[in-house]
Amino acid sequence: MTKLPYKRYFFHIAYSGQYYRGWQRQKNIRSVQQIIEEVTAEILKKNTLTIIGCGRTNAGVHASQFFFHTDLIEPLPERFIELMNLRLPQDIAVYDILQVTQQLHARFSAVARSYEYYISLRKQPFLKNYSAISLGRSFCFESMKKAADLLPKYQDYRAFCKQPDLHNTTICKVSATSLHVQPQQQSLRFSITANRFLRGQIRIIVQKLMDIGSGRFSMEEFENCLISGVRPSLIKPAPAEGLFLSKINYPDLNLPNRGSFGFSKDS
Repeated sequence: MTKLPYKRYFFHIAYSGQYYRGWQRQKNIRSVQQIIEEVTAEILKKNTLTIIGCGRTNAGVHASQFFFHTDLIEPLPERFIELMNLRLPQDIAVYDILQVTQQLHARFSAVARSYEYYISLRKQPFLKNYSAISLGRSFCFESMKKAADLLPKYQDYRAFCKQPDLHNTTICKVSATSLHVQPQQQSLRFSITANRFLRGQIRIIVQKLMDIGSGRFSMEEFENCLISGVRPSLIKPAPAEGLFLSKINYPDLNLPNRGSFGFSKDS
């Protein structure tokens, strides 16, 4: 078998999605992929360059850990990370570049993805674009935690998908969930890990957890949706700004999350 001439490079990055219409390049729309491809091509003196991301984040959603790969024949120039960070906008950061085997694929080799959703229960001027703000509402945190604990027990998430018919399957293997309440009950952090996610799934689940906590939706109704696959009468995703892609797991690659955020994770 002839060895391919190119080398595959994995890029470890983070970005704020506030001013982008998601990761994926789209015509006449500002995306994270578009900005990175243009900057990387400019540094490498190429007309075009294509990169493959580990997934897709929607408009306004952030990534404190994200990977993409690209294949190049020529070696990367010295100080390439520094050059990228100097030319990229302040809301996109490159942390690591690794040469990997040609079998490692940023999207298809990932075995699990983790997301975190942040909710602030008081006015937070410096976090307003990085958490959902919920003022004047009282929550039963125990009910929310119990509902979150139900999620790994079920695999069909059709009921909590924005457009289920766009997917070949609505099966997702959720391996872990948690809901943390920070001291003085000023903020919440919901975490979820699965092999894949559906369109709008996490933000719909978060909104339903908040509805359970405020008494607008019962835990029995929540579990019945998981059992039956029947969508709730009201599908309203939680705001995009609270959602972060936070961890990508590969069989032979495990880098720590280097994206920082204002909430403490000690609680």
